[in-house]
Amino acid sequence: MENNTSLQQQLLEAGVHFGHLKKKWNPKMLPYIFAEKKGIHIIDLNKTVEGLQEAAAALKSIAKSGKKIMFVATKKQAKEIVADAARNINMPFVTERWLGGMLTNFSTIRKSVKKMQSIEKMLQDGTFDNITKKERLTLSRDKEKMEKVLGGIAQLARVPAALFMVDISHEHIALAEAKRLGISTFGMVDTNSDPTKVDFAIPANDDATKSIAIVTSYICAAIAEGLSERATEKSEEVEEEEEADDKARKFEVEGGEDRERGRKPGAPGGRGQGGPGGANRGGGGRGPGGQGGGANRGGGAGGNRGGGAAGGQRRPSGAGGGGPRKPGGGR
Repeated sequence: MENNTSLQQQLLEAGVHFGHLKKKWNPKMLPYIFAEKKGIHIIDLNKTVEGLQEAAAALKSIAKSGKKIMFVATKKQAKEIVADAARNINMPFVTERWLGGMLTNFSTIRKSVKKMQSIEKMLQDGTFDNITKKERLTLSRDKEKMEKVLGGIAQLARVPAALFMVDISHEHIALAEAKRLGISTFGMVDTNSDPTKVDFAIPANDDATKSIAIVTSYICAAIAEGLSERATEKSEEVEEEEEADDKARKFEVEGGEDRERGRKPGAPGGRGQGGPGGANRGGGGRGPGGQGGGANRGGGAGGNRGGGAAGGQRRPSGAGGGGPRKPGGGR
């Protein structure tokens, strides 16, 4: 509440509350008029503070999202104030003359801006020295004209997200183009204007330099705050990404060391050593009586498949269930 009171006091000292003559008023401004004094309407500063804070909050969120806000003030008493304020926060501005189609025909305006930038480049790289004096003079004049009108939007690559205007009645062409494109509009509205034409109306005296300066500086402070918050968030995101990359690298290094340990010779569970028994595949002999492992598959003392010294001998040819063979090869 104290901040609002101090802001009201500053607005009062700057003469923001002075409106136009009663005979020039717009009936739609009735909710914003506090009283009438000596034929002049007095603006309600409570309404001014509310409108100013709403507009500042909306512009701050737009700036925080990384979008551009264009300042428009072609009135004599507002030109320098608005141009300096917009330069300080690196926002586009128009303070000389609003070219018809500056928003609705933006591609053509961009061509003019590129032409102006190409002339500037010619000045810097020494191309001007190779052309005639008459051509040089013509190009210099063209550059001066274009810089006067388009200098404030030279760095604007696309249509802005919002428009802030001083005196919406004076900037009716800019307002109409913004409405046609669906661009958010903010404006200082005096008692002779229609506040319903803009999305965010700030009821204030739009003729006095002090009034314009205090409202513009308040708006620019909110935009600067939004830009600083955006920069802080970006730096935090970069730090988080770097931490995630460090963790991923650490995990890969540890995983590689574990794999290297598993490949070392002599590690338990490796396939290189055989079990107890023989030098090759197996253990004891297959037949009964086989002892320990031999040099071949089965392990008997004689090295045959069958096995041990006691029961691993081969049968004689005549022994067994069939009896002795008959002489003459009969079975």
